[in-house]
Amino acid sequence: MSSDTSGQRLATLLAEYQELERKLADPGIHADQALARKTGRRFAELSPIAKTAADLGQARDDLTAARELAAEDPAFGGEADELEARIPQLEERLAELLAPRDPSDAKDVILEIKAGEGGEESALFAGDLLRMYLRYAERHGWLTEVLDSQESDLGGFKDVAVAIKTRGIPDGGNGVWSRLKWEGGVHRVQRVPATESQGRIHTSAAGVLVTPEAEETGEIEVDPNDLRVDVFRSSGPGGQSVNTTDSAVRITHLPTGIVVSCQNERSQLQNKDRAMRMLRAKLVALAEEQAAAAAGDARRSQVRTVDRSERIRTYNFPQNRISDHRIGYTAYNLDLALGGELDGVLDALAEADRKARLAGEDQLSRG
Repeated sequence: MSSDTSGQRLATLLAEYQELERKLADPGIHADQALARKTGRRFAELSPIAKTAADLGQARDDLTAARELAAEDPAFGGEADELEARIPQLEERLAELLAPRDPSDAKDVILEIKAGEGGEESALFAGDLLRMYLRYAERHGWLTEVLDSQESDLGGFKDVAVAIKTRGIPDGGNGVWSRLKWEGGVHRVQRVPATESQGRIHTSAAGVLVTPEAEETGEIEVDPNDLRVDVFRSSGPGGQSVNTTDSAVRITHLPTGIVVSCQNERSQLQNKDRAMRMLRAKLVALAEEQAAAAAGDARRSQVRTVDRSERIRTYNFPQNRISDHRIGYTAYNLDLALGGELDGVLDALAEADRKARLAGEDQLSRG
């Protein structure tokens, strides 16, 4: 990004920051909680830019003053030297903040895990992944809500969807998506399954799909005429009926063929509401994917087939090893990672993406 372009972008963002500050100071905005939250998120996203720009401007003014004073009193020379060393650091930090970022970074997510090849062992692994993400969310103080799940006979999950949210406004505009967007793809496990009597190591896989949750208002409108809503009786492991009424809901979006379902709640209305949340997130993700394709972006979809040959990460139990194949990351702390300590691999992925953005390249492929 040229200095002129960078300067223009900074001026535009600072003007937006000031306008958002004015809006948030108006008590009337809080009558619309969805709008207030959206405005607050954007304000938090721009706050580091505004602060760094202010710090840089102050440092430059202080340097000018220190140089003038040093001409009369050499004692001020040390202060001028310190400021000269600090200014390039602030300039680099501001350039990093001005680099194009993922517009969904401040958003909450809906995370889905689907068992793949491997039968019951894959379903058990899907359950392990779910617990890993729930514990990671707990470590970060995030809120979690299981939207829908289909358990397997041995207590794993054939399919599970969970909403993960920040409490309040995410600091610096870095919400759940900014951390978990890397998780979409096929996850492979190598271990001796609980169902294996001979002690042999098996390989199976589970697919993870992460989508930013759509804003409550304004982001996408769904025409009721485009929906086919079917109701059916919920069922649990082994075909057992979860309840005795047709409360489960399946929604088909006719123009796209996207199908979502929810059966966890006893209320048909609650199940429909949760299914619609999942549908909106999928429709926003599809619209963004189509826009990226139209712009010549060749990103692959996060999960094409839940097949162990298309993997982003391997969890090797015998070696206590976790490996992310996109960036060549390997660590021998699998037990800790499954306990929710994922920051090591996620920080490595974020750093790879940061370097790509600063170099003007496309963002790191998320699968």
